Amino acid sequence: MLRKTIIFLSISAIFLACGKDPYDLSDKTPPPGNQNENPSVPVKGEFAEGADISWVTEMEKDGVKFYDHNGNETECTALMKETGFNSIRLRVWIDPEGGWCGKEDVLAKASRAQELGMRIMIDFHYSHTWADPSNQKTPAKWADLALGELASEVGNHTKETLQVLKDNNINIEWVQVGNEINSGMLHPVGKISNNADNFAVLANKGYDAVKSIYPDAKVIIHRSDGHKANECKWLFNLLKDSKVKYDIIGLSLYPSWWENNGWCDWRPIVNDCMTNIKTLTATFGKPVMLCEIGMPVWEPQMSKEAIEYILQETQKIEDCHGVFYWEPQTDGVWKPSAYNALGWNAYDKGAFKNGRPTVALDPFKD
Repeated sequence: MLRKTIIFLSISAIFLACGKDPYDLSDKTPPPGNQNENPSVPVKGEFAEGADISWVTEMEKDGVKFYDHNGNETECTALMKETGFNSIRLRVWIDPEGGWCGKEDVLAKASRAQELGMRIMIDFHYSHTWADPSNQKTPAKWADLALGELASEVGNHTKETLQVLKDNNINIEWVQVGNEINSGMLHPVGKISNNADNFAVLANKGYDAVKSIYPDAKVIIHRSDGHKANECKWLFNLLKDSKVKYDIIGLSLYPSWWENNGWCDWRPIVNDCMTNIKTLTATFGKPVMLCEIGMPVWEPQMSKEAIEYILQETQKIEDCHGVFYWEPQTDGVWKPSAYNALGWNAYDKGAFKNGRPTVALDPFKD
């Protein structure tokens, strides 16, 4: 996910002028939540309309406040449910700086979703920080381990994290073993182009660890660029040949970027992705989920049209099980100076303005 905004380098100066006023950092106390005394019970099997809000606790610490449609201050997870989301996705990092997306932080966020009756996906990056197609570094404390030892650490980390959630009565429905693993994970040992069988050992250890704690949870193998059919086919054929165990194919889809002094047309890219989903389900016999989507924060109306179309088209596909928007609660303006340490205030594909949802998220209400 870290690399999603590189395409805006040539126009970043233009959009920096559109930045909002700094947030008030004086109040470090997280905002009060809207209490749902009778939360709905999540229904497994229904179409998941989800939001990854992994930044939310860090945003609260930085003084960010969220408001419902009546202008009342509210807690972000409750606002996600009010906006129409029925599911929450949360990433997990290993010994992260500041504790963000570590075990305790994930538990705090998952507990909010659980209390609201929302379904939960856990996304293991197996990294101290972002893992994506161009960044799959092995954590420093695992750097010198051989394959077998590294696999054991994957299993232990997965079990320990999920056990914390289970001990606190958190229901987990989906678990990603790796994030955007186009090139594998835990490089160089788990780099797919070097040795797909090594990746299989690591991924299968993660799969077994998930099932040992949450036997009914669905394990997702997730890659980026869901519209690129040939690249997807290449990867999942390799995983099939290497006997990687998983239940669901996860894809990312970011269908609009700036080129030639304008936004590219998102519709052909989305259509390519829909065709690819149908091909993947038919070829590999697995359901598919869009684990990440995102659109430009500066174009809420265009974003609304794209999201509406994505939701309509995915729900027509029997074996597509859901769509998750990546960090919709942000409204940052992309900053070149922040590129190597992407934070919530430098992410340009959110769908909020001044703590409130824009029209971009209206399709999730339907």
